[in-house]
Amino acid sequence: MGKYGVDTSVSVERSIAEIQSTLQRYGADGFLHGWKGETAMVQFEMCERRVRFQLTMPDRDDREFTHTEARGRPRSASQALAAWEQACRQRYRALALVIKAKLEAVESGITEFEDEFLAHIVLADGSQVRDHVRSAIEASYSNGKMLPLLPGVK
Repeated sequence: MGKYGVDTSVSVERSIAEIQSTLQRYGADGFLHGWKGETAMVQFEMCERRVRFQLTMPDRDDREFTHTEARGRPRSASQALAAWEQACRQRYRALALVIKAKLEAVESGITEFEDEFLAHIVLADGSQVRDHVRSAIEASYSNGKMLPLLPGVK
């Protein structure tokens, strides 16, 4: 299965603008985008909640970009930059898709806002709900006492 948007020509800037307009259309009342190093962030406020998505951007020096996939030959600096930029565009297209799908699921009554964005909700101390829940999930699965997928079937 291929990554969504792997061959996209949509610029990062256009994807960010699309995310912002999508959020406005669905009623968000605040939007922020920024980056530092290899981490990019989109944050918004909606339904009296603050939501943050963090993207780990690819490392420009990764072999995936500096060398060809087929034969592992070194790429020129401009070819490596183009490959890296493509990977960045792909990540932002995927984020735009995720946010739009979640908002549409809420709008259509399939799910509730907090259920859909729960992991990404920012708490008063700046942490996200996911930071507090991951250890509980791991503990629940590691004790080996999960119920069967189909009740009554071992």
